[in-house]
Amino acid sequence: MTESPRVLLVTSAAHPDGEPGHAALDRALAARGIDSQWVVWDDPYVDWADADLVAVRSTWDYDLRIKEFLGWASSVGATLLHGTDVFRWNTDKSYLVDLATRSKLPLVPTVLADNPVKLRAAIGRFGTAVVKPRIGCSGRGIVIVYDAETWLPVDKGPWVVQPLVESVFREGEVSVIVINGHPVAQVHKVAGSGDIRVNEEFGGTVSAVELTSEAALLAVDAVAATTEIVESEIVYARVDMLRHQGTLSVSEVEVTEPGLYLDVVPEAAEKYADAIARRLDLPELAVVQD
Repeated sequence: MTESPRVLLVTSAAHPDGEPGHAALDRALAARGIDSQWVVWDDPYVDWADADLVAVRSTWDYDLRIKEFLGWASSVGATLLHGTDVFRWNTDKSYLVDLATRSKLPLVPTVLADNPVKLRAAIGRFGTAVVKPRIGCSGRGIVIVYDAETWLPVDKGPWVVQPLVESVFREGEVSVIVINGHPVAQVHKVAGSGDIRVNEEFGGTVSAVELTSEAALLAVDAVAATTEIVESEIVYARVDMLRHQGTLSVSEVEVTEPGLYLDVVPEAAEKYADAIARRLDLPELAVVQD
């Protein structure tokens, strides 16, 4: 009897059982004959060499230990989807400047600031600005700055600075999940009262909505541009968008640990499982089962 291919789904210590809605993905992988297990990325007892494929899912603490995280990724080797070079590019929000320079995508304007002097100048350029750590996750460290002259940063930087996109208060944020280059689901995210962060831990809410052609086309273009820049296939991604000055614009392209909102759009688990199965070279009958 042939052994089932083994896939490790990588998470963090705060989410040892996997991302919200993980049961849908567990079932989808099992239906395709794939033996999957959720493991914590910094668990020293995990045998990464024992896996046929390693997929990063909910490592939502990487920003607190970025050097360790990238070192771990390097140690996993060729079975790791996307890989260290892609992670290094994507975990530093300076990639947004790279995307703006090397593509024709509409993006929320982004300025890099490596020291307080440049930070103050960047904030002054936009007036009311959003300041984010260049390496950050889950909304941590994001602040709105209304007065560059009086505000002082609480961390050492470096930072990215963007204009406050006012539509986030009225329209919220749109996210499209892209798998194998195809848009498969869309969600609408609304920030908590008085906040711009749509993360649920800050009071944000997420709901499934119909996939629109405008958002779907922008998401596919964003993933295609990312693929060209990193020179590596992007198997799965989530593209976040805001309407800036009337134009739907990319605010993030998450390819390292994109939350797929499986608790809201569980059907995305089927497409994700298909993508995993194809990379394991499973025959078509094993990919789609009744």
